[in-house]
Amino acid sequence: MNRIIRNALAVAAVATCAGMSTVQAQSSAPLTATVNVRADQPGPRIHRNIYGQFAEHLGRGIYEGVWVGEDSPIPNTRGYRNDVLEALRKLKVPVVRWPGGCFADEYHWRDGIGPREQRPVKINTHWGGVEERNAFGTHEFLDFVELIGADAYVAGNVGTGSPQEMAEWVEYITADSNSELAQLRRKNGRDKPWRLPYFGVGNENWGCGGNMRPEYYADLYRRFATFIKAPHDNRPERVAGGANGDDYRWTEVLLSRAAPHMEAYSIHYYTLPGRWEDKGPSTGFEEDQWASTLSHALRMDELVTKHSAIMDEYDPEKRIGLYVDEWGTWYDPEPGHNPGFLYQQNTLRDALVAALTLDIFHRHAERVRMSNIAQMVNVLQAMILTDKEKMILTPTYHVFEMYVPFQDATALPAQVETPPYRYAGHELPAVDASAARDTEGRLHLALVNVDPHRRAAVTARIEGARVRAAEGRVLTAGAIDAHNTFERPDTVRPAPFKATRRGDALVFDLPPKSVVVVALRE
Repeated sequence: MNRIIRNALAVAAVATCAGMSTVQAQSSAPLTATVNVRADQPGPRIHRNIYGQFAEHLGRGIYEGVWVGEDSPIPNTRGYRNDVLEALRKLKVPVVRWPGGCFADEYHWRDGIGPREQRPVKINTHWGGVEERNAFGTHEFLDFVELIGADAYVAGNVGTGSPQEMAEWVEYITADSNSELAQLRRKNGRDKPWRLPYFGVGNENWGCGGNMRPEYYADLYRRFATFIKAPHDNRPERVAGGANGDDYRWTEVLLSRAAPHMEAYSIHYYTLPGRWEDKGPSTGFEEDQWASTLSHALRMDELVTKHSAIMDEYDPEKRIGLYVDEWGTWYDPEPGHNPGFLYQQNTLRDALVAALTLDIFHRHAERVRMSNIAQMVNVLQAMILTDKEKMILTPTYHVFEMYVPFQDATALPAQVETPPYRYAGHELPAVDASAARDTEGRLHLALVNVDPHRRAAVTARIEGARVRAAEGRVLTAGAIDAHNTFERPDTVRPAPFKATRRGDALVFDLPPKSVVVVALRE
């Protein structure tokens, strides 16, 4: 099979030089793969928070993306745009991280409370140098997550803040007493405290959050975390700001010096087609950038494995959760947009990155208990794009919606035997898979075919269950950079899909460059 792929690539190269398309030149024979699922060997719970979102004060992520104000002609509920609320509810968003990102370590929470017309206007020094009018603050964010049925993950200010400021913010949110801060919250319109399940102590303190050494941040973390106090039944998990990609020394230092003071530890990793200085475009790319991007996305498995191994040394009971609270694709800014707004289109390539990454998190569910894709609306690998009153759902949104049954499901081992997909020096498994049993006992299987030209004939056997049929949806499109626009919002959308039964196995005919999620009927 590997020899067939090499020969097909050689034919494609010759054909392309002769003026034929790569797709025309590829062999029509499908690649073959097998998947063996052990339904009789249940694994760890896939925490719903793996499907978390991230909303920073960046570009049009908050303003226009989520918040338009009560007086906007865009249909809204108390200032939140209705179309975005409805779309996020369909995703069953479990948790939203806010207000950053880099923005968090220059954000002072008192600027965002009280009458909006009296809130100070600041400069967003990280993202575009634009005015931040603080119209969307603590009340607006916490009311927003309640509206969509999500939990709040608030990132505190270590870079320019103080332990006292952070402690008072937590008290303002959680106190159910007659303290001065609780009374101030009531004066500003909220009687009962909000739930605050997660609180981050700083963000990227190795970079935009202060350019700190890990030893220095470890000491600061211990100090700040000490003063995060709340009522016993509303006490947030304290999240330590972790490493940038493969900075394993940062993890070693933090865990060795501060493990007893944290309930979770975060890492960040962004997938680029090229170098940081030349990331590549979000559309109009060639197959080499397709292969490069998907190959780099799979590096998430190595990062999670190695950071988890260090965590195991200092936390063998796995009390501390690993949160990948920033991840996703990052391309060059779209022409015609403020480069500081990080607005990019979202294509079928991004959908496959999302599926491959979520599958990795499923396989590491014992340690990975939250992730937050960057970002929710109008920024980087967004679920949703808006243009004033218009809204579209991205291919990444559709993957998250297709994967909803995996939230809080029990992971099942899935062994995949597949030939590789090779192109331009990159090599990765052509087929990927993830399986789980949901909270109602139903089996689900996700399959990905990364080969942009060849169909995949996948034979799946489910050990420990008698499966009669498999039905679900497939996400694919004609071009590797297919994407939805405001003129054509349904270019990339899921379509019905059904497997066939052959003896004791199911056979899946996966289109090229596709994601399939099916429910298995026993």
